[in-house]
Order: sequence, then structure tokens, then C-alpha cells
Amino acid sequence: MAKNIAVIGAGSWGTALTISLAAAGHDVTLWARRPAAAAFMDQERHNPTYLPKAHIPDTVRITSNLAAAANDQDFWVFATPSQAVREVAGRLLPYAHPDLVAVSVAKGIENGTLLTTTRVLDEVLTNLSRERLAVLYGPSHAEEVVGGCPSAVVAAAYDPAVAEEVQETFMTTRLRVYVNTDVIGVEIAGSVKNVLAVAAGMSDGVGYGDNAKAALITRGIAEIARLGMALGAKASTFAGLAGIGDLVVTCMSKHSRNRYLGEQIGRGKTLKQVETEMTMVAEGVRTTRSVHDLAKRLNIEMPITEAVYAILFEGKKPEEAVEDLMTRSAKQEDWLPDFLQA
Repeated sequence: MAKNIAVIGAGSWGTALTISLAAAGHDVTLWARRPAAAAFMDQERHNPTYLPKAHIPDTVRITSNLAAAANDQDFWVFATPSQAVREVAGRLLPYAHPDLVAVSVAKGIENGTLLTTTRVLDEVLTNLSRERLAVLYGPSHAEEVVGGCPSAVVAAAYDPAVAEEVQETFMTTRLRVYVNTDVIGVEIAGSVKNVLAVAAGMSDGVGYGDNAKAALITRGIAEIARLGMALGAKASTFAGLAGIGDLVVTCMSKHSRNRYLGEQIGRGKTLKQVETEMTMVAEGVRTTRSVHDLAKRLNIEMPITEAVYAILFEGKKPEEAVEDLMTRSAKQEDWLPDFLQA
């Protein structure tokens, strides 16, 4: 059944989902923060900054008026940067209704509060029950989705019926959607993988090769799982699309902005230089700060994350960080937290 959907955020992923949802027959409104950008996209029917080659169907309404976009919708899809979710959700609060489904596709952990995006939405959208919140995560570069490449993601919600509703709404012949009820696991997996992608890019930039990246990905999923399971996630989630799937594609792909940022730093640029040059937000930078703080709070060992944090925010050289990682005390390969190995 066709839904009325507002996609909140006109970056690459928000634009790609808008095109996919409209092609599936849904009534879609795309909200862009900047009036000039909304006006251009409405007239020219493409997004010149993020997806210049993708046509936005004529049926899609494009606006910078948040109230007009959000009012009287069945779904809100939050596609803003994760650090902006709280502010935008606060502005949307008057238009939320009990039957609304709010889906976050923003991958990140809020600085300061250390909350995932559904937990931010749960705090802010006080007239919407937690059971109406969901996330849609997985290995899904926007450029490939709008290009018709087969992709698969996972819809996670606290209520299985809501997860299935998201599945039905977003599924197409080229975008396959699986369901899951481990919301915290999916969110931690999909958010922390951006930190590991920055690390993978640094490895590429320095020139360490495929062996190093394979080790980084493998040990990276162990770090992600340790953190997620300490927060109540299921181990199986990290072997799925939001875990291994998203980690592999983000660490390997030419489309990954987080991998690109790390690569430039590995080649000698500063974080400030790279962020100034980029038009897209690399979520892994801000998420690194949150994950570092969260690991400290929970006393979780995350050495790769610690290394990325030291490089981004403390001026450590990538080569020095790798030397420290490689000369740590010898370990067994066990990756489950101790309290789950008994």
C-alpha cells in the first residue's frame, strides 16, 4: 500500500531513498535545509551536490519548509547528519502523531549524550511511542542504489510489526530489506563501522596493503561487537548486514566518504584540511569522539578506535598508532566479552 513519506534531509542517501521510494509508488516529499538547494532541485529534478546524475521523479515534492514537508505523513525518514537529528526532531515535534513511523537512516552516536539516533528521537518526540521508531541500516551506498545495483539492508524496530511495515515500504526489486528487532545492535554496528572505515582509509593512505585492511576489518568487528553486546545487543547482529556487511563495504568502497577522509589523513593531510575540502559529512569523525567516550564509560577495550581518536584529535601520526597496535601484548582471538564466554 502506498504511503505518504517525508524524507528529512537531501544529502546523497536521503536523495537516493527519495528516488527509490517514489519509484515504488509512494507519495514522497523531500526536505532540504537550504531554500536555494530545494528550489534548484525542484526545478531541475536532480541534486547537483550529492547525486548529480540521478533524476528525481516529477511526482516528488521538494521543499525547504519543514512544516509543509512533515505534516500529515505516515513516515518520517531522518536522513540528516546524526548530530543534527535532535535539533530537527525538536522542530518536528508539533507534527508527530501516534500512528507515525519515524525511521532513522542517520548513522552515528550523539556527542555528549552518547545516544544512538532512535534514543535521541525517543527523548525528543515525546508524543510518539518508542514502538513507532525504527532504523534502516546496511551496506547501501547511495550511488549504487540509484544506479539500480542490487542492495540489501536491515530494518530494525522495537515492535516487530513496525519493522515489517518498514520492510514492506522500502523493499523494491533492487533494494532487499530484512527485519530485526535488535535496534541497539543494528545502530551500534552501523554507527561504529564509520570509525573503522576512517581507520581503513588511513591504512590505505599510508600504503599498508590488503593484509592490514583484512586484519583491521576482522578485529574491528570484534570491537564493535564488544561495545554493542555490553549495551544489550545480540551477537548475531554483528554477523549480519548492519555488522559485517556494512563494515566491509564502508572500509573497501571508493564511495565511502569515511574511508576517503582517513586515506587523506594517511597521506599527510590534517583533519581540518580534509573536512574543508569535502562537500559531504564524514560521520566517522564525530562518532569517533562518542565511541571513545562510550568505551571509557563502559570500560570496553577498543584499541583501533583509540588509535583513530588519537590521530584525529591528539595529533598522533598514523604510523605511530599502527606501531602501538602491532606491539600490544599477545592475545587470544576470542572476541566475545568475558561475561558471555562462561
